[in-house]
Amino acid sequence: MTLDSSRPDHEVVVIGAGFGGIGTGVALQRQGIHDFVIVDKWDQVGGTWHANTYPGVAVDIPSFIYSFSYEQRGDWSRIFAPGSELRDYADDLVDKYGLREKLRLNTTIVAAVFDEANSLWRLTTDGGHEITGRYVVMAVGGLERPKMPDIEGLDDYAGTVMHTAMWDHDVALAGKRVAVIGTGATALQLIPAVVDETEHMTVFQRTPIWVFPKNDAAVGPVWRQILNRKPLRSMVRLAGTVATEISMSGMVAGPAWLTDTSRRLAEIPVRRWMRRQIEDPVLRDKLTPTYGLGCKRPSMSNDYLKTFNRSDVSLVTDSIERITEKGVRTVDGVEHEIDVLICATGFKLWDRGSTPPFPVRGRDGVDLGEFWDTNRFQAYQGVSVPGFPNVFTITGPYGFVLGSYIWMIEATAAHLSRTIAEAKKRNADIVEIRREAHDEYFRKCLQRQEKNFLFTPTCEGSNTYYIDNHGDSPFRPTTHGEMYWQNRHFDLDVYRYTASSPKPAEVVTAAKESA
Repeated sequence: MTLDSSRPDHEVVVIGAGFGGIGTGVALQRQGIHDFVIVDKWDQVGGTWHANTYPGVAVDIPSFIYSFSYEQRGDWSRIFAPGSELRDYADDLVDKYGLREKLRLNTTIVAAVFDEANSLWRLTTDGGHEITGRYVVMAVGGLERPKMPDIEGLDDYAGTVMHTAMWDHDVALAGKRVAVIGTGATALQLIPAVVDETEHMTVFQRTPIWVFPKNDAAVGPVWRQILNRKPLRSMVRLAGTVATEISMSGMVAGPAWLTDTSRRLAEIPVRRWMRRQIEDPVLRDKLTPTYGLGCKRPSMSNDYLKTFNRSDVSLVTDSIERITEKGVRTVDGVEHEIDVLICATGFKLWDRGSTPPFPVRGRDGVDLGEFWDTNRFQAYQGVSVPGFPNVFTITGPYGFVLGSYIWMIEATAAHLSRTIAEAKKRNADIVEIRREAHDEYFRKCLQRQEKNFLFTPTCEGSNTYYIDNHGDSPFRPTTHGEMYWQNRHFDLDVYRYTASSPKPAEVVTAAKESA
């Protein structure tokens, strides 16, 4: 920290060195902003792709879409690249764009407070040190804070327990009785990847998931040649983008009559394919969703459903009563004895105290987490909240359009870097979203939400994380095209730009210089 407490250590402090933080760094540089630091709790960059190393981890959107538009690659090993390649991609970005010297790793931010007297943010680290910045960017991802199941007796279990996001590669599964709690996107990747090692696998399912066939394959010489040529790669990317736009964001943003009809039509071939994968009719019914397609994020796997045809795999749909010393007891009184318990139970997305993951205090000491808990999740284009000047979020509420996470990062990073650059242009050191602009955006999101099928009987029983604890769906109810355009072309005057009053010493200096 500098000796002059009124001068920040950095113009911008970016919290998080995953794709959100990396994308922010690139966007800031493009606006001519180079005085920034990227802080992260991990010892390497990559965020989600550094934290999640469980067997089978891979991107569930084609790799040529799950990449920055300005840094497309054609050398992916597969259409759906494994997690290690995404981590390497993040590493390559850091080197190519000169961000390595901006990194401050192994540093966890535990609190952020806005210093109104000096118009800067004071961040406290886990080591008790302070980092100050004129602006702060919250690029903390949502898929690396594991959510352990709230089941009685979890601490009583005598065997090995681990969450997929904290995978212990020293734990051998060979010859072990393994249980997996959860059947979401992570479980779909994990279960087929480890089942051959186990003596017996028991899968505890609360809600079945829609599963699509995964058109995955190694990227051979011909495709590699195509993807390495920019015009052809751009065409492939455009086709994939349009398909994702229609199949995912279109389900939320499109007119109700169209989305409902298309959803019902899409369900027919998917359901037929799913049922063909499972031999036993009883299991077939248990693994087939009764809620509508699109209520939860669908996943892809060619092997997951077939796994349940094996004699060494059991599916349990009875509710879990408690965890015992030896295993898992369900409400029917059966105790399932196991050696290893794996929790594929997702992440803390909208949980109280998790968004943000540490206290963030703005004007008058108002805490952002408490503000959201009291007033519902809200942020102008997912980036800014009134009462919290000079702080921006990459993954804020009503910022993410269902599809590729990278598209949102590019859009919100462009938004905030454009705003900071405008503040510099106007010689302002305080920038804050105007409440009327914020409230109008929030009102429009809620209005569009009223037509969202997530709140209809179609999604009853889905237990979807698309809906938060307020009963809202804090995803941006627009297309990617609208997100792209609005974040890059919004009226800059929706923000209020203010130059703080000069300090007494500065006034004296200015007077002497003018004399």
